[in-house]
Amino acid sequence: MQKNRPGSIVILHVPPLLEKGIEMGRNSRKQEILDAASNIVSEQGIFNLTLDAVAKQAGISKGGLLYHYPSKEALVKGMVDHLTNNYKEKIVHNTEIDPTDKGKWTRSYVNVTFNQTYTNKDMNSGLLAAKAVNAELLDPIRHLYSEWQEEIENDGLDPVKATIIRLATDGIWLAELFDIHHIEKEKKETIYKMLMDWANE
Repeated sequence: MQKNRPGSIVILHVPPLLEKGIEMGRNSRKQEILDAASNIVSEQGIFNLTLDAVAKQAGISKGGLLYHYPSKEALVKGMVDHLTNNYKEKIVHNTEIDPTDKGKWTRSYVNVTFNQTYTNKDMNSGLLAAKAVNAELLDPIRHLYSEWQEEIENDGLDPVKATIIRLATDGIWLAELFDIHHIEKEKKETIYKMLMDWANE
């Protein structure tokens, strides 16, 4: 067995499977933290979102929280980025599997917003937290909306009609996000079908 000389540097190589497991563990812990933060904003309000409260809710030490998110602003940014990336991936996926080019971005936008939003509804509260902490944290989703609007206006449908479909979809989503009004299930399904019919014309 080869011995290392005094003062020599020993390089340890982490097996790929172990490295992948470590990364998955980190992502899982970050997800738990984001879920905890979102739940606090949704249930207790934006001003109760503190690092101490999130650590307690997630069942970890404050040091463990700071390892992943060194500040409240970093935490809120993580919430917005996570929601934005999830939304973007779903909309792109829907456009890729839609066999008809005309109207596919509009249909995808409506379908995802009505039926495929984030499983944990509280995660949407990250947008409210960003507005309160630092409005610039909303820039990723602002840029994404600009991209989607351009795609929708060039979707083969009448640009104004396509935009009206998007705005109607946004209106229902935002009304629920702010807990202003929740449309009855049957009526919401009827509205969804009508918007999809318009996107198929």
